[in-house]
Amino acid sequence: MTTAGYSGHEQRRLHEAGTTGAGWRRWGPYLSERQWGTVREDYSAGGDAWGYLTHDQARSRAYRWGEDGIAGFSDDEQRLCLSVAMWNGRDPILKERFFGVTNAEGNHGEDVKEYYFYLDATPTHSYQRMLYKYPQREYPYGDLVATSRSRGRAEFEYELLDTGVFADSRYFDVVVEYAKAAPEDVLLRVTVHNRGPEPAELRVLPTLWFRNTWSWGGSDGTRPTLREVPGVPEASVVAARHAELGDRWLICQGPHRLLFTNNDTNTERLFGTPNPSPYVKDGIDRCVVGGDTTAVNPTATGTKVAVDVPLTLAPGGSATIRLRLTDEAVHPGAEDSRTAALSFDEIVRRRRAEADDFYAEVLAPRLGDAERQVARQALAGMLWSKQYFGYDVEQWLSEHGLDPLDARGTRNGDWFHLLAHDIISMPDKWEYPWFAAWDLAFQAVTLGLVDVAFAKGQLDLLLSRRYLHPNGQVPAYEWNFGDVNPPVQAWATYLLYELEKSRTGHGDRAWLENAFHKLAKNFTWWLNRKDVDGRNVFQGGFLGLDNIGVFDRSAPLPADGRLDQADGTAWMALYCQNMLQIAVELAEEDPVYLEQAQTFFEHFAWIAVAVNRTAGKAEAMWDEEDGFFYDLLRLPDGSATRLRVRSMVGLLPLAAVTVLGPELAEKYPELLDDARDFVDRHPSVTSVLSQGRLRGERGNHVLALFDESRLRRILERLLAEDEFLSPYGIRSLSRHHAEQPYQLEMDGLRFEVAYLPAESDSGMFGGNSNWRGPVWFPMNALIVRALLNLYVAYGDEFTVECPTGSGERMTLFEVAREISDRLMRIFLPDADGRRPCYGGQTIFAEDEHWRELVTFSEYFHGDNGAGLGATHQTGWTGLVAVLPQLFAGLTGEDLLARGLIGARRERRDTR
Repeated sequence: MTTAGYSGHEQRRLHEAGTTGAGWRRWGPYLSERQWGTVREDYSAGGDAWGYLTHDQARSRAYRWGEDGIAGFSDDEQRLCLSVAMWNGRDPILKERFFGVTNAEGNHGEDVKEYYFYLDATPTHSYQRMLYKYPQREYPYGDLVATSRSRGRAEFEYELLDTGVFADSRYFDVVVEYAKAAPEDVLLRVTVHNRGPEPAELRVLPTLWFRNTWSWGGSDGTRPTLREVPGVPEASVVAARHAELGDRWLICQGPHRLLFTNNDTNTERLFGTPNPSPYVKDGIDRCVVGGDTTAVNPTATGTKVAVDVPLTLAPGGSATIRLRLTDEAVHPGAEDSRTAALSFDEIVRRRRAEADDFYAEVLAPRLGDAERQVARQALAGMLWSKQYFGYDVEQWLSEHGLDPLDARGTRNGDWFHLLAHDIISMPDKWEYPWFAAWDLAFQAVTLGLVDVAFAKGQLDLLLSRRYLHPNGQVPAYEWNFGDVNPPVQAWATYLLYELEKSRTGHGDRAWLENAFHKLAKNFTWWLNRKDVDGRNVFQGGFLGLDNIGVFDRSAPLPADGRLDQADGTAWMALYCQNMLQIAVELAEEDPVYLEQAQTFFEHFAWIAVAVNRTAGKAEAMWDEEDGFFYDLLRLPDGSATRLRVRSMVGLLPLAAVTVLGPELAEKYPELLDDARDFVDRHPSVTSVLSQGRLRGERGNHVLALFDESRLRRILERLLAEDEFLSPYGIRSLSRHHAEQPYQLEMDGLRFEVAYLPAESDSGMFGGNSNWRGPVWFPMNALIVRALLNLYVAYGDEFTVECPTGSGERMTLFEVAREISDRLMRIFLPDADGRRPCYGGQTIFAEDEHWRELVTFSEYFHGDNGAGLGATHQTGWTGLVAVLPQLFAGLTGEDLLARGLIGARRERRDTR
């Protein structure tokens, strides 16, 4: 058994990477899928990231901070990059990167217009496999932009399938596999299938290049070099030399033409100024597509090279290209058999088999085949979505001609301390090729299933001194590091700690303690900055829920109002609970943390009082008539208005529930004595925490913002199919607002919130996401967690109708499992082979070459489960791999007897 709690080849690689320094993680799929159009690359005066460096410019312009490519692989500092380019003989440009419309071009914001699928991956990237579907007809760049621009927000998005470019199956399936023979020995196998009815030609151009680090000053300007190694029989070989990385060799099976150029900007094309050298970034494109042989270097040297492999494939035919990137030398004129088909393919076969063994151990044995396939592809997407993220904000501000210490008013001007040069899990490497604070917390939880060390490192990163603001704020995302995301880092930290503990029998206390102190700094920032008048009611702005509110919650409100946010306050209640849990855990070895635990209990108590205050009907977030929590708009004259929108905002107080087990009283009776003394000394606290909120069944202690009566009323709405309960999970907005939109008039303006199960009908927050009806996985996961906690508290005696009005009663454990099953249903084929996530696209059910492919969208239609938003956001939608894993083989009896973590340990021990 390894420290990860498993045995096998991949587990041993993980163990070696974590204990011996073996570089199994050094090389991985760390290229972005879109570096253009990012804030990092934006040097415009007005902050127009999409317009400053466009897709059209990307093939000619050297990037400053990172690289992109199709199925890209690189070292962990993205110094040497490898990806697959191709040309079908018809496109106007070489296909080197995925195309999509920008935020201004798309009728629902930015959107990638390609079909690619992550099929498999291991956490050390010893094996990776993905599929790209490349049309044989000319790619319709202009049509996609023009038609997308012409469509309104109420219309469907114009997708690549809609253009007819795939008609008659005239496309190539390009399967890209990576396999590691050793940490520094990477095999790349590209298999191309002609799915069309006629012979078709394709030029495949595996490309190797150095990230441009020499053109920006601050270094000695030394260029790394690529050069041909001549005379190797039946192989095409390139030698790469880098001062820091050392020497590498790329070997391609077969004698093919090598096209050399430099990864330098084509200033003549872009700016009309002469190029210092004729060999620039788009030289290979100009040579292949335009036939300009003068665009590549005849001396076979440069900083970018492509192996030009022409293929002619019969209908249904296929061909395979084999390459190897290694640190073992290749000598001119000497034979080299390392790309010979038999031995090469055996290594790939072995790594793929080891990946099968790994997931046989990781995924619960009781999962069905269809569930197992979905979970494995979700985890593959998570692992493919790692990316090198480089961004030195101080340097970036200086390059704008600003004084970094006096750059307020400029994007990220207050974040000059932030220095990123890390491998980070991205939400989606095309639509969101930058970290987002709360996304990353959910992503870390999923990644903890397969690589807990990497997952813990992701949580560490945003709390490190290079990221965390000196005032304690966690950076949100590159568009505005100062925005506020929900504070879910403590929840994810404690959950990962417990998961590792259940797996190995002991937790990483040093890691937990280190995180606790940094989280405490962030907690203090929330208290000082987001509780403006010290009433334990929190604001926070949009808090990641984009357009969910009546107003843009990050902008000034009408009538100079201030918003008391039910979700912001609930997030802080959960934060208190998680910090209390961590403090109690740390107190096992250091009793000083009991004082911290008491402090966080008291913070929670005051928040519970604030949420439930009844000083005046208009001042309470809880609405007794509706049985729901609402935001409050407070006006300067002292009046307040409930914003009666039944949304996820009002459900989040349900998520802020934690159960402390009976062992707490045995271990730390003084903590309970101090808590009771605090409650008794404060009548307002007594009135709240004595109403069934503090003590549950079987000696459990329940921390919640509601009592049993209010819980039942919330659940009545949550589980009503004409309100929140969709066939595919919990909606973000009640369906009640389809017929009865919420309306408010103020300052001569009219505001409305209506149920929108699909895309947004407004441009709020870019218009590329919608929280007014669709199903979102992170919120559903937190609700499932809350229901399981409440089940532990109340047991089998507490039942509710599910669905509401159905007459069928369920325990809260059964309700949690029902929601999980509905979420999984999004991705599972029905009796006709149709997966709801693909909406009306019938090809995914009817065509054998599309049928088993799954993508994991950002959010899902509230009524039919169709995937919406970002197409490859296995980021937090990757939680679909966690939920069935959680319930497989778990019974309510197990949960009551041993708790969630104990039940997980029991199931693992009996495998």
